Amino acid sequence: MHGVKRLFAWMIPRFDKSRFNVSLISLRKKDLSADTLEEFGIDVSYMARHKFDPATFPALLKVLREKRADIVHLHGYGATTFGRMCAWRMGIPAILHEHANHGDTPWFQKIADRLLAPHTDLAIAVSESTGEFTTRARLMPAERTKVVYLGAPLDEFARERSEQEIAAARQAMGIAQGTIAIGTITRLMPSKGNQYLIEAAPKVLAKHPAVRFFMVGEGELQGELEAQARALQLGDKFVFSGFMRDVAAALSAFDIVVFPSLWEGTPLTVFETLAMGKPIVATDADGLLDVLTDRKDALIVPKADAGALADAISYLLERPHAAAGLGEQARKVGRRYDIAAFVRKMERLYELLHETSRSTGRAGILKSDLSFLTTERR
Repeated sequence: MHGVKRLFAWMIPRFDKSRFNVSLISLRKKDLSADTLEEFGIDVSYMARHKFDPATFPALLKVLREKRADIVHLHGYGATTFGRMCAWRMGIPAILHEHANHGDTPWFQKIADRLLAPHTDLAIAVSESTGEFTTRARLMPAERTKVVYLGAPLDEFARERSEQEIAAARQAMGIAQGTIAIGTITRLMPSKGNQYLIEAAPKVLAKHPAVRFFMVGEGELQGELEAQARALQLGDKFVFSGFMRDVAAALSAFDIVVFPSLWEGTPLTVFETLAMGKPIVATDADGLLDVLTDRKDALIVPKADAGALADAISYLLERPHAAAGLGEQARKVGRRYDIAAFVRKMERLYELLHETSRSTGRAGILKSDLSFLTTERR
C-alpha cells in the first residue's frame, strides 16, 4: 500500500460508526493487489472508468445516489472534477483534498477547476506548499483553503518495542548484529531524490565501513537506481529491500532514517518516523519543512546535494548522543500528528458541512469556527 490508499486504510475504520457511514468509490478497476482496502472492512465500489471519460459523470452520480451520499470528500484530479460535478447536481457538500504540489496543472484542468470552485465548500491541503498550489494552480479561493496535516496511527508506530521485536525485525531484513542500518522507506520515483542517497553512500562508507544502507520500496526508477548502485560498486552495502508490508517493523530496524526528497506534499512516512522516535536526516523539500525543524527533531540539508546528505549522516554516526537527542525530540513532535485526531477533525467538519452547506449555498462553512482543523506546531 502506498500514499492515499494507506491513508484510507488508517482513516476509514476509525470513524465513529454510530454517526458516520463512510464508503469509498474508486474510479479505477477492482484492486487485485495483495493488500486491499476490503480486508479492513471498508466498503469499496470500483467504477473502472478513465479520469477523462465523460461517462464517468452519470456513472458516479448513480453510485452516489445509491449510497444516499450526504457529503463527498475527493482525492485526485478525476475524482475532484467528476465528484464536484455530482455534488453540484445533488446539492451536497464537496471537499477537495490536495496531497501534493505538482507545480502547475494542465489547461483543461484549470478550466474544470475554475468552473467548479464556486461549487466546492472547502479545500484541504496537506502542507503549506500544497496549500499554495491549491490556490494558485487549482484556483481555489484562499479563504476556502485550509492546511490540515495528516498523521500516523500512534497506537501502531509510537508504542515501545522490545529488544526481541527489534532484533526480529533486523534479522528479517538481513541486518547483521553490530551493523548500523541507514534506511529510507520510499517510492522509487523522481520526486523522492533517492539517487542522491545512493550517491552519498560511498562517502559515508569510507569513514564508517560497518554501515549498511537499506532502501525499502518499489517504483518506476528501480532498475535505474540499482544500476547506479552497481556502478558505484556498493554491492551488499546498499540493499534494495523491495516492498515491505510491515512498515513499522522496517522502521524499527533502522538506526537512522533518511528523506532525500526533491519535492513532497507531506509524506506519511515522516509522521511514522517521528512517532517511532528515530533520528532523521532530511532535505529542505517543501512539505518536510512543515513538520521538521533543523537540529531539533531532524538534521535538514539542501535538496539534491549528496555531499550534504553524507555529511549529516556521518555527523550522527559520530555523535550517538546527538542522534539520540534528535530521536527523543522526534517522538515528542510525532505525538502531535495522530491519524485518530485527524479523523476527529474530519468528523467535526462533516457535521458542520451537513448542518450549513445546503441551507446557505455553501457560504455557511466560512462563517464557522474552523480553528479545530489546525495543528499547533511548536
